[in-house]
Amino acid sequence: MTDASARNISLEEMDRHAHLHPNSLVRDMTNGTVTPRIMHGGHGVFVADDKGRRFLDGFGGLYCVNIGYGRTEVADAIYEQAKQLAYYHCYANNTSAPVARLADRVVAMAPGTMSKVYFGLGGSDGNETCIKIAWHYQAVRGKTEKIKIISRDRAYHGSGIISGGLTGLPSYHTPFMLPVGPILRTGAAHHYWGAEPGESETDFSVRRARELDDLITREGADTVCAMIAEPVMGSGGIMPPPEGYWPAIQAVLKKHDVLLIVDEVVCGFGRLGTLFGCQYYGIDPDLVTIAKGLTSAYVPMSGSLVSQHVYDVMLHGSDTHGLFAHGFTYSGHPVSAAAAHAALDIVEQENLVDNARTVGAYLQKRMHETFDDHPMVGEVRGVGLLAALEFVADKAKKQRFEPAQKIGPKLAAACLEEGLIARAMAHGDILGYAPPLVITEPEVDELVARTQRGVDKVATSLGYL
Repeated sequence: MTDASARNISLEEMDRHAHLHPNSLVRDMTNGTVTPRIMHGGHGVFVADDKGRRFLDGFGGLYCVNIGYGRTEVADAIYEQAKQLAYYHCYANNTSAPVARLADRVVAMAPGTMSKVYFGLGGSDGNETCIKIAWHYQAVRGKTEKIKIISRDRAYHGSGIISGGLTGLPSYHTPFMLPVGPILRTGAAHHYWGAEPGESETDFSVRRARELDDLITREGADTVCAMIAEPVMGSGGIMPPPEGYWPAIQAVLKKHDVLLIVDEVVCGFGRLGTLFGCQYYGIDPDLVTIAKGLTSAYVPMSGSLVSQHVYDVMLHGSDTHGLFAHGFTYSGHPVSAAAAHAALDIVEQENLVDNARTVGAYLQKRMHETFDDHPMVGEVRGVGLLAALEFVADKAKKQRFEPAQKIGPKLAAACLEEGLIARAMAHGDILGYAPPLVITEPEVDELVARTQRGVDKVATSLGYL
């Protein structure tokens, strides 16, 4: 028997004994240091566990529950599609009605000159697909040496083989010995830590572009295929680009005939107050990855968007290369497509993009009012409904805490005690925020108040208050 009660063990014990958790310390689960929290339900921006504790989800799951929890419209769409056609594949020119309609809808919404969309399951496989398409594009053009991909320090592009290698956080690739041969690194778009003394945001952006230019020249432009980047750097610390960054970077890529793959997994479908981050920053992409907001994570789905000029090359290549030999069993899943339609209907009907813009501005204002002068806060940053607080040991000297102090996790734990889920982020002592796009101004006030109580609790214990 597998039922927990029949075996006289708790769900927590079952989970600890049998579940290998993503992004978790393996030893903690084995020795019982950490008890799994079993989530039970949710509504709007709140979730609850099986013990009845209610939390304001300041991170929208993992930047993804844009329409909020408990939307029965999506559940109903999933149910109706599963009753009619739960599955059929998209190989060999097959499709289904929700997939065909979703492709048409997404291409019409997309930034730039997107022409086609390939559907997958998550951001990691979406980025892997974009890389394969970029390599295919160069191969068809006869540029078979043009295989190197540029990524940035502190970037996050997933945890697959290539996508994990592209992620600029060593913990995601070093322990797994992921291939790094075709992957090049350039500097993060973060003025606070990356700028030289007295360097303005614009000057910093010019320097980052010059460094990129030097990297491509040094490697040989005839060996560099593409650069992949998020409009706003996400899991590396939620870092909006400095003034002038994107125009300067794009000019370098065009100069060297290097494709631009824009990872819109976090920013896409409204989070910045525009449909896509490309539109917010004036980015003209060659390929685009979408995921989280596509279905608001009610079921898995991603998309790899292909611009017209890239598709034209692929079309030419079909005469010599034959099949586009790429696909997954669940590519273009009809139930996922039905969920995406329902989620996007809510985004449009409830004007959630506009809400992200107006309530996002309010979130940024409240964060700055509350934490700009806090003795432990080095930087308050964000855009739209993305925000971060970075904590430092010495504000005047910009001195970090020692990693062994684990200040970020302590702060996240203190916020959790206040009934708020905020994410302790990589590469620093950072709390990150990406609440559902349905959040209201009173709920933002509650998010900021709970954060302040949690932060002040830790600050007091360390002698800062």
